[in-house]
Amino acid sequence: MSTGDKIRHKAEEMKGAAKEKIGDATDNESMQAEGAAERRAAQAKQAGDHLHDAGRNARDALSG
Repeated sequence: MSTGDKIRHKAEEMKGAAKEKIGDATDNESMQAEGAAERRAAQAKQAGDHLHDAGRNARDALSG
């Protein structure tokens, strides 16, 4: 994955975590849930980034 994608996915995770904390602090359950969902979605994207990188590294190790 490109570095820009990795940065964007990390920023999405941080944004979701911030929303979740604000929801906690203000007792706003919908904001808390929205933030948690955004954070989990970003973490799933990051897992995909890591998997993609691992596949590329394995391919490079086998071919070179």
